[in-house]
Amino acid sequence: MKIGKAAKLSGLSVKTVRYYTDINIITPQKNSVTGYRDFSNEDIAKLQFCGRARKFNFSIKECRELLSLYEDKARPSKNVKEIAIEKISEINAKLKELEDLKSQLNKLADACQGNDRPDCPILDALSG
Repeated sequence: MKIGKAAKLSGLSVKTVRYYTDINIITPQKNSVTGYRDFSNEDIAKLQFCGRARKFNFSIKECRELLSLYEDKARPSKNVKEIAIEKISEINAKLKELEDLKSQLNKLADACQGNDRPDCPILDALSG
């Protein structure tokens, strides 16, 4: 199938499918007559897999690793779990960082009078 249909079936944009092809996440066959890429059902499955993994904020490198583990039917599941636990730790750290930022911004917003005067502690904090 052509790239447009592959993108639609995988739930990704054509640009993303092209990128994943360019970096060899998938390697569709080239049609010798037309020169177009010919995407297989296996390619679609890999694209869907990567799309789901990216929603969990796995990097391209991590997607490659997960795909490799997925394709290795003899892999121990502990390897996959280790990757997931590491991602959970990263997400928890990011959540803490976001909570800290939210708290700081709440304090700044509370300190701002929000009136017609030009004084603004929010802008003061951002500028200095």
